[in-house]
Amino acid sequence: MKEYKNQADDYLSPHYISRSNWLRAAVLGANDGILSTASIAIGVAAASNTREPIVLATLAGLVAGALSMAAGEYVSVSSQTDVEHADIEREKKELLDMPELELQRLAEIYEGRGLKKETALLVATELSEKDALGAHVRDELGINEISQAKPTQAAFASGAAFSAGGILPFFVVLFLPLHSMEYMLYVFAIFFLSVLGALAAKTGGSSVVKAILRITFWGTVAMGLTAFVGYLFNVTTA
Repeated sequence: MKEYKNQADDYLSPHYISRSNWLRAAVLGANDGILSTASIAIGVAAASNTREPIVLATLAGLVAGALSMAAGEYVSVSSQTDVEHADIEREKKELLDMPELELQRLAEIYEGRGLKKETALLVATELSEKDALGAHVRDELGINEISQAKPTQAAFASGAAFSAGGILPFFVVLFLPLHSMEYMLYVFAIFFLSVLGALAAKTGGSSVVKAILRITFWGTVAMGLTAFVGYLFNVTTA
């Protein structure tokens, strides 16, 4: 009996898609925190013989990046929320002005998903009697609790994740030897990115190997180009 209950609990546990909103923002923030902060540090380290300019540039990049990520995420997700609210208000008006047409439209949606015409109309009628707006928002507009935009949650997750990711290269800049700073930053950044990719893949139920390869490749490209810029200009900051 206990084994059956455990199996039932596992079967009824939330799907990975329920984590998509905060997971996307958190992974994006942490990835950008590690990558952009390490890239800035590598670029300055490639053109500097002292630690102070590297530390200052890395700290400035960390603070500015975290605030920028949070603000940008809030603004972009708020725009999505505005669109959702506008569509919902339009749907309310349509339900008041032409309820029969809206009922037929809802039935056509269910029919398109595989129900017989009579069954689709019956389902649409019963759902409309209980909550017509909710049925149209969910099935016509495609908005539900999982996919619905949450600006504050996304902004906080993105900003906090950027800070958590960006602090790692900052510690490398503070404590590791200056003479091999670029290489150490690259090695540690790739390690941090790989761990992040693995955790994100595990949390989201996707391939860990694919996530690590993807994040490692693009991380190498970004940091390599930034280091190249530092060497290209051959400027020594003191």
